[in-house]
Amino acid sequence: MFCGSCMHDNTWARALMAAGAEVSLIPTYTPIRVDEADVSSQHVFFGGINVYLASKWRWWRAVPSFVRRWLDHPAFIRLATRKAVSNDAAQLGQLTLDMLAGESGPQCEQVIELAQFLGEQLRPDIVLFSNALLAGAVRRIKQVFNGPVICVLQGDDIFLDSLPESHREEVMSVLRERVRDFDGFITHSRYYAEHMVAELALPLDRFHQLPLGIDLTGQDGQPRPAGDPFTVGYFARLCPEKGLHLLVEAFSRLHTKHPRTRLRIGGYLGERDRLYFEQVRSQAVRLGCACEFVGSPATQAEKVEFLKSLDVLSVPTVYREPKGLSILEALANGVPVVQPAHGAFPELLAATQGGLLFEPGNLDDLITKWESLLLNPDARLRFASTGQMQVRERYSSQVMARQSIQLLESLTRRSETVRP
Repeated sequence: MFCGSCMHDNTWARALMAAGAEVSLIPTYTPIRVDEADVSSQHVFFGGINVYLASKWRWWRAVPSFVRRWLDHPAFIRLATRKAVSNDAAQLGQLTLDMLAGESGPQCEQVIELAQFLGEQLRPDIVLFSNALLAGAVRRIKQVFNGPVICVLQGDDIFLDSLPESHREEVMSVLRERVRDFDGFITHSRYYAEHMVAELALPLDRFHQLPLGIDLTGQDGQPRPAGDPFTVGYFARLCPEKGLHLLVEAFSRLHTKHPRTRLRIGGYLGERDRLYFEQVRSQAVRLGCACEFVGSPATQAEKVEFLKSLDVLSVPTVYREPKGLSILEALANGVPVVQPAHGAFPELLAATQGGLLFEPGNLDDLITKWESLLLNPDARLRFASTGQMQVRERYSSQVMARQSIQLLESLTRRSETVRP
């Protein structure tokens, strides 16, 4: 699947490399899929097939190691998952506990393998984990690695909140203990730092904020007057959390009042959400040719062309979004946005001045904000121009790399002063 966190991590690694840092981007569970040059390692740690089988069958560790290594080969994992697999948290409670068990759980051999690779072969100055659910490996890593181990939090709560009641309380208890092994945490918004402080029962002074960054190469869309018909766009995963059903309902009402409007919807559709998507698409049938589903652009160039076709972008998320990459990509191409006033969106729009906020869940307010851009073209163009300028100044991958190096060097120096 296309995963926003994986795509951002790949952009982040590329930017750091371009700035002169030595970076190893190490996939876990599956190879990553991106729409730009992939700089990740070919070695997949915690290969998803082996992780699943070791959790399901305790005797799996007795299977010869050459068989298990074969199942971790990127080509085999891609083949096995070509028709998509479920990452629905409701089905993964026990597996999550097994991962958090780390050196004492069924994934102990994978934990040892990663620790040896980091501490004895790679020997980096600092290690960044892409999510807290890998915390089970940190204790063993610290036995062979003296540098700081930092966790980048970018949506962990969405998975945790979806766990069944039968497992969630136990998972949260174990996770709160395990995350204490990290030397610090990075978030991309102030909102998410404060939210995860409460979720993980940690002090706020252990959190560091690092703004998102996007690669502006090829992002050549320019602010322009609105088209005729006026086009509303959506670009995100096609799932209930992102609020696709709310978008279609709100647009239906807008279209009734303003027939010369169009809706274009793009994004990745996972197997878990296929039934949901079909229900939304059946609701959109009444819109006829005014609503178009374009699928998931395979390349960055296709994504940019899609964004350039829009007059405004909205992703009315139900949950409180911790990042908002699609917002930055739209603004980078001169497209203003209308977003719910929760999660990271208020911070992003305060910094970029690239659009409007609406009351979360209030479709009448969303429609009113769309209408204000439709009926006031000068204001819409100001949002587009200001937003694009601010994204290029504040959220480029080069700016992200400079800020990252400053932060990571400070964390490394701090670790050296407290090292025994």
